[in-house]
Amino acid sequence: MYVVFLLLWILLNGQFTLEIVLFGLVIAGALYAFVCKFLDYSVEKDKLLFRKLPYIFAYILILIWEIIKSNISAIRLALSFQREVDPVIVRFQTDLKSDAAKVALANSITLTPGTITIGLEGDELIVHALDAELIEGIDESVFVRLLRKMEAMDQKAKKAGERYE
Repeated sequence: MYVVFLLLWILLNGQFTLEIVLFGLVIAGALYAFVCKFLDYSVEKDKLLFRKLPYIFAYILILIWEIIKSNISAIRLALSFQREVDPVIVRFQTDLKSDAAKVALANSITLTPGTITIGLEGDELIVHALDAELIEGIDESVFVRLLRKMEAMDQKAKKAGERYE
């Protein structure tokens, strides 16, 4: 987070001089100390986030790929004269533990064309799809598998005694 603050400082200044970098080091340090003290952030959270970065990047790339595939499927469905659109509403349970993971899954479903999450109640997601084909395997999708891995990292950090929340 400290590096992000420093890079943001340099970016917003629009120049890269020794004076700006030195002053940015001090400002970023003060801001990082403030965030750690008053916003319940810590170096351990930075470490955990750094370990999760490969999974986060993979999740984003897979999400983009799924959006492209869903676009193609939705376009085929919309332009198909031989097949009728048969919208469905599906309820399914997820075994994801954290609210953040559940919301990420719900948002990922909504971002893919042809599907929209219309409800998230506890462990149950309610999803509307233009066609049953668009929703096949949603409960064990690649999104769910990656979110489980990230949750496992959180649990491992919690068991190791790191302050991550």
